[in-house]
Amino acid sequence: MSDLRVDPSNASLRRFDALLLAVLLIARVRIDTLADLVLPTRHQDVARHPILGHILSPKGMELLADWLTDPLALVLISLAFTGLVIYLIVDAVADRLRPGTVYRIKLALIWAIILIIVFAPTFKLILLRQQSGPASYTHDGGVIQTEAVIQFFLEGKNPYVEDYLNTPMAEWGIDFRTALYHFPYLPWTFIFSTPFYLISQAVLGWYDQRFVYLLLFALTLAMAPRLTRRPEHRLMLVMLLGLNPIMASDVIFGQNDSFILFWIVLSLWLWQRGRQASSTRRWWWAGSAVAYGLACASKPTAWFMAPFYALLLTDRASLSWRDLQKMLIPLTRRAIPVIVVFLLLVLPYVIWDLDALIDDVWRWSSGTAEIPYQIRGWGLANFVLALGLVEDRLSYWPFWIPELLIALPLLLVTISRQMRHNGVNAACWGYGLLLFGFLFTSRFLNENYLGYILAFLALGALAAPIEEPS
Repeated sequence: MSDLRVDPSNASLRRFDALLLAVLLIARVRIDTLADLVLPTRHQDVARHPILGHILSPKGMELLADWLTDPLALVLISLAFTGLVIYLIVDAVADRLRPGTVYRIKLALIWAIILIIVFAPTFKLILLRQQSGPASYTHDGGVIQTEAVIQFFLEGKNPYVEDYLNTPMAEWGIDFRTALYHFPYLPWTFIFSTPFYLISQAVLGWYDQRFVYLLLFALTLAMAPRLTRRPEHRLMLVMLLGLNPIMASDVIFGQNDSFILFWIVLSLWLWQRGRQASSTRRWWWAGSAVAYGLACASKPTAWFMAPFYALLLTDRASLSWRDLQKMLIPLTRRAIPVIVVFLLLVLPYVIWDLDALIDDVWRWSSGTAEIPYQIRGWGLANFVLALGLVEDRLSYWPFWIPELLIALPLLLVTISRQMRHNGVNAACWGYGLLLFGFLFTSRFLNENYLGYILAFLALGALAAPIEEPS
């Protein structure tokens, strides 16, 4: 039980996890209620749904009518804040309880709050979507387009060649709908989801891609605490991942960043298990490399993790550039599963139509496709627009120049830092910082990227370094 013991003398740190939970929950509730404002028919849709409309009595539905959100959401919010009140009370009397008991109660409360405020609203939107139509209550690329791609995959069609004009994607959005002509994700996103699609269709008669995202998100939350040692760090990590102000909304509406997060966290978890199991270490590390290969075969954002993951594979708490040169051959051997898995999944589409694959995954986002992605977001792109440096949002501008100017120095700094203090913490922090610098100076910094980056900064701040052998 020693790993569950909270230092009673460090009362300020114990209070900090309670404060963090309060801040994250308040932020989540506020963000979600504001997001509900873009769903103008949610009250009527909830009331007429055959399941959701009968959870509360007609009188309760009437009395809970609110312009900001629907009655069921209000009940869930109150339940979540009930969990927070209990958490604060447990924290206040923690000195009178066994440390292990305090930890388990707090962790259970955090999970309860996440289930109430993230998982339950997701299932609510899934049910509302089945009632209102496939283009409602969800995200375009992460759910609607991915489901269309699964159908193309089962029909033997190339999703990088097809357009999406005759799918529910055509009903989603109001302007700059360039994704109708491009599928920007890599094959593992739809290959992995296909069995879930087939099972759901056989059992329910319908499918929602968020079934996959919820499952993988829950597994991520279960694995992540094993990447750190201190119990208070475990609690805070589950909070920061599960109540992530942006990513939690992305899970609810169905953006796919949690999908990529799962495969990278799985890779790190398997690597950590390998360090703890000397006799079977190579098998754990092979599994870790396979999981990271699957992440790379899902979305290009995972590629930026490669140099940091390579340093983890050295299994050295610190190393010099000369040490790294000497380890190139064993590192290459350990990375073979990454390369093999990536090629197995991506190479068929390279052979099928390389130009279509490049056009969808690379040219569209870089602004060089015939129909490119628009300049937008929360980064450097706004300065380009504000200064009138382009004719319109679809015009080309050389973002690759500031990307290189920012990303290359960040890469050198973060790699050098990890070489001095290697570990999951340095790898995740370096990856998050490098990705932030690159995306800030890119053609678009979408809000969901910030939730993804925050998840890795949380891992970087709270995960454990490699310990020197005793």
